Amino acid sequence: MGKLDGKVCVITGASRGIGAEIAAEFAKEGGKIVAAARTLHEGDHVLEGSLDYTVGQIKDAGGEATASAVNISLPEDCERLIEEAHAAYGPIDVLVNNAALTYFIPVKDYPPRRWMRSWAVNFHAPFLLSQIVLQEMIERKGGSIVNISSGAAIGPGRGPYPDAPAGGGGTCYGAEKAALERFTQGLAQEVYQYGISVTCVSPSQVVPTPGTVFHNLVTGMDDPRGEDPNLMAKSSLLLATEPLDKVTGRVTYSQEILKEFGWISEGKGTGIDRKGSGYSLV
Repeated sequence: MGKLDGKVCVITGASRGIGAEIAAEFAKEGGKIVAAARTLHEGDHVLEGSLDYTVGQIKDAGGEATASAVNISLPEDCERLIEEAHAAYGPIDVLVNNAALTYFIPVKDYPPRRWMRSWAVNFHAPFLLSQIVLQEMIERKGGSIVNISSGAAIGPGRGPYPDAPAGGGGTCYGAEKAALERFTQGLAQEVYQYGISVTCVSPSQVVPTPGTVFHNLVTGMDDPRGEDPNLMAKSSLLLATEPLDKVTGRVTYSQEILKEFGWISEGKGTGIDRKGSGYSLV
C-alpha cells in the first residue's frame, strides 16, 4: 500500500530535475500525478527534459500521470492547470510548488520584465495555485501544500563584503525563496484549523539538474558535491504524507527532515552541519 494511494497530486516544474523526480516518487507511492510545466515535447526547450518524458516514465513503471502544458507566470494558466487536474482525476489532495525561473543578473542590470516574470513564477504562482486548491481542501477538511525553496534564501549577512563574488546575481532568486518560506508559515497558520498542511523544503546540497548545470552551480550531472535528487523527492513525500501536527509550518532541508524522521541514517549539508535560513530555525 502506497503512502499516496488514490491521491491527486499536482506538481509544477515537472518536466525535468527535482520536479520530475518528485512526480516519479509520488507516482510510485500510488499518487495520480498531474505533471505541469511549459515544455511538453523533448526539444521544445534548450534544456533536456519534457512532460512527455516524465509522464511516459511514470506510465512505463505502472503509475498514473497526465501532462498539463501551462505557463504558470500567467494567472489564467494557473486556473487552467487546476481545471485540467479536475478533469483528469478530480479534487486535488497535494500541491507541490516546485517550478522556478531564474536569471542570475545583478540588480543594477536586471531587466524589469524579467524581474516581474521571475516573481510571477517563483512566488505569485504558488500563491495563486494555493488559493485555488484551498477552496476544495477547506471543504474536504484536508490536503497538503509543499513548497520547494532553495539555499539561496539564506542571505549573505551584514557587511562589509571585501570578498564579494564577481558578478553576483542571486539577489532576486534569494528574495523570492525567502518570501516563499515566510508565505509557507503564514499560510500554514491560517489553514491549520481546516486540517491542511503547508510546508517548505530545500536541498541540503546543490542538486545536479539540467538547470543547475546550465547556471554553472555544479560542474555536471555527476558532480560529486551534489545531492541525489531523490532526497528532495523523498523529503517532499514525507512532508506531504506525515500527520499535520508533525510537519505543518516546517521550513526545512531535505537531509535534515529525512534524518529527523528516520528515513535516512546519515546526512550532510544545510540543516545538518550548517544552519539554514531564519525561517527554518523557528
